[in-house]
Amino acid sequence: MMSIFNISKSLIILFLVMSVALSGCFVAENPYSGLAPGYWRAVLTLDAAAASAAQGGGAVDDIPNRIDAINTGELPFNFEVKYDDAATFYIEIINGKERIRVDDIAIGFNKRIAKDTILINFPVFDSYIRGVYYENIIEGEWVVNNREGDYRVPFVARQGLAHRFTKMRDTPDADLSGRWEVVFENDTPGAYNAGGEFAQQGNNLTGTFLTETGDHRFLAGTVQGSKVYLSAFDGSHAFLYEARIQSDGTLFGTFWSGTHYKTTWTARRNTEFTLGDADSLTFLKPGFDRFDFAFPNADEQIIALGDPRYEGKVKIVQILGTWCPNCRDETEFLLDYLRKNRHEDLAVIGLAFERHRDPERARSAIRKYREHFGMDYEILLAGHSDKDKASEALPMLNRVLSYPTMIFLDRQNNVRRIHTGFSGPATSAYEPFRRDFESFIQKLLAEAL
Repeated sequence: MMSIFNISKSLIILFLVMSVALSGCFVAENPYSGLAPGYWRAVLTLDAAAASAAQGGGAVDDIPNRIDAINTGELPFNFEVKYDDAATFYIEIINGKERIRVDDIAIGFNKRIAKDTILINFPVFDSYIRGVYYENIIEGEWVVNNREGDYRVPFVARQGLAHRFTKMRDTPDADLSGRWEVVFENDTPGAYNAGGEFAQQGNNLTGTFLTETGDHRFLAGTVQGSKVYLSAFDGSHAFLYEARIQSDGTLFGTFWSGTHYKTTWTARRNTEFTLGDADSLTFLKPGFDRFDFAFPNADEQIIALGDPRYEGKVKIVQILGTWCPNCRDETEFLLDYLRKNRHEDLAVIGLAFERHRDPERARSAIRKYREHFGMDYEILLAGHSDKDKASEALPMLNRVLSYPTMIFLDRQNNVRRIHTGFSGPATSAYEPFRRDFESFIQKLLAEAL
């Protein structure tokens, strides 16, 4: 017969083994100091009234399971939390094929509200997401500093959800793959054309819209029956498209850009549709035969096109705004070219038109932009982003139509080409433009002084 001593000893050993095992399980399951790793689904509420109507008064989580209206007013996007080690994490925002790394993230405990808080900062675009977080949820707001007024959009994100708009798999009424002729602000004096490029696999839809001033970057969404949904979020753009497939095969829907802009759009299949020639939309006005400027850089030093450092060089003048995602795409394109093609006789100069009216805040935005991209070419503060004001700052141009715009100057400072807008890597126009750009630069460099 086992003694009482032996029984007690066995129980103690069993208790110690179980304690170690349970402790080990806890450490293995949650070794991280920040957000739970893996996929998250985020939602920006652009239109609270539409969102409430679409939910039938229910919670946000009801939306993925019953999309009953075209206008949900909810912009979903996905991101993945990744860890370099147990203490260092970052997120990747996902828009179709695009992944945007964001590692300027701060977490901490707020004693005033007795809750854990998080700040996800997009320094290039002067915006951020802030909120409180629990184990698998963040609730807060997206704040854009460089927009006038108090620009805030409600935000919520949940961990462990990889779908974008819905988990539903309603058989699509049509395959939308291909090229479309699109009209935004249709039936209004401000109507403008765009080209839609879509690729559909089952319910999954990706694509973009090309306009004469730039593209809408990487979009991702779904087709459910007759309903079409696309979205993108990159820290600056918050784009939401909702539409219905009509009986004649056309599309009719609504487009939101954040909370500040909402319009309708229509689309019909047209494989032959093209936009205006990007090299003819902006030009020198009659009476001007030169492009010239003198503006301060972020250190308040006046830099002019005629400075000795640019004499005898081929020059690219980049009209941009640090707040502009298409400008970011163009900047990355230019920097990639300059890294791969070291030409002593080629110079790039940026003319930034900023949303901040306060000069010091505008200069700060430029400094952050140059630091983020590791840029070695000048970016000058040319003025405010209002296009009428920008046109006044560059009176030799017929107008400043788009951010970005590239002006190509030969060694004698003659304007050889002005390219309006930029069709980035989300578009079919990107590779043809890259090849033409490289060929044209080589041609200018080959010309004698």
